[in-house]
Amino acid sequence: MNKLLGMQAFVKVAESGSFTAAARQLDVSVSAVAKAVARLEEDLGIQLLVRSTRRVALNDDGRDYHSRCLQILNDIEDAEASVKSAVENPKGQLKLSFPALFGRLSFLPCAEEFHRRYPDIVLNVSVDDRQVDLIERGLDLAVQVGEINNPRYVARVLNRGQRVTCASPAYFKVHGKPETPEDLTEHRCIASALFPVWPYNVKGKRVEVAVRGPLVLTGGDAVREAALLGLGVAQLNWWTVRHDLTEGKLIEVLKPYAVEGQPISVVYPHARHVPHKLRVIIDFLVEITRIPAGADT
Repeated sequence: MNKLLGMQAFVKVAESGSFTAAARQLDVSVSAVAKAVARLEEDLGIQLLVRSTRRVALNDDGRDYHSRCLQILNDIEDAEASVKSAVENPKGQLKLSFPALFGRLSFLPCAEEFHRRYPDIVLNVSVDDRQVDLIERGLDLAVQVGEINNPRYVARVLNRGQRVTCASPAYFKVHGKPETPEDLTEHRCIASALFPVWPYNVKGKRVEVAVRGPLVLTGGDAVREAALLGLGVAQLNWWTVRHDLTEGKLIEVLKPYAVEGQPISVVYPHARHVPHKLRVIIDFLVEITRIPAGADT
């Protein structure tokens, strides 16, 4: 069987909930769609869809396979669109949403370079730390922190890095450095309203330490600023403090116990053809957030 056509038929049925709607979108007969999906299931040896008289829905295996098919189909479309648009001069406006810290620390310092490369693209950027609804807001792309589990979007992880426990040199000069996660109970910790416990890896097991301090803040931006001011020890995702660590403004501790941080991803709605202007901003964001080979994160 043609595996690619089977995947396309399966994805359309999964998204529309109907063999008839899928056939209409693919411009083929309903029987052709039904046969393609049935052959795919037979080839895989598993059932992907739960069929009823009114609707077709994904089962657990189907949901997992659906997400993998989407990635494959999008990669194929991306490859074709990349070749076809290679000679285009990207132009026009893009509506984007960035978390505050990402926009300020990662994108804005590189914005001039982007405009030097693509002078005909206008970026309309909003700042929002939440996982916004791109379609509802009319956005072309967003950068979002955390796991992305929305089948309407393509999500590409930019990086994860580690959760970094750190403080300013001035703080450590007065209070000393913790040697183990348990030592944090003796330190002034800058707690986050969203993360009242800090995770660590102790001898292969995940351990959570409840931290205390004179400040409980909401938002990574405020936590980072407090740490830079020497107000206590903080735990943040690596990408938010990477420049501060390089410049010596913050010092990392408890590195042997660090756990993987939350992913930061670029997210955009599914589209049959990704416009060249959108492709270049995606590639640029990948470039400026790439963890250097051999980097000590």
